[in-house]
Amino acid sequence: MDQQWLDKFRDQLDRHYAWPALYTFKFIVPSGKEEEVKALFQKHTSTEKPSKNGNYTSVTLKMMMPSSDAVIEIYKTAAQIEGIIAL
Repeated sequence: MDQQWLDKFRDQLDRHYAWPALYTFKFIVPSGKEEEVKALFQKHTSTEKPSKNGNYTSVTLKMMMPSSDAVIEIYKTAAQIEGIIAL
């Protein structure tokens, strides 16, 4: 992740949210990788929806986040999962 992009994203988060705030994470992963995403959020409930052809699954989670930096850390950690797309 490019530092300039991260700074812009942090600014957007800080303008849109009053921390702490409920934040929705949505990821698309190749089918079979759902457990890797859910492992990042062990104490939180996720919803999953397979794609039309079953090749991908969207995983949505809502978490109370303390700051924009905490949100960015989740995205950085999730980026380690092969094939993940963060929305």
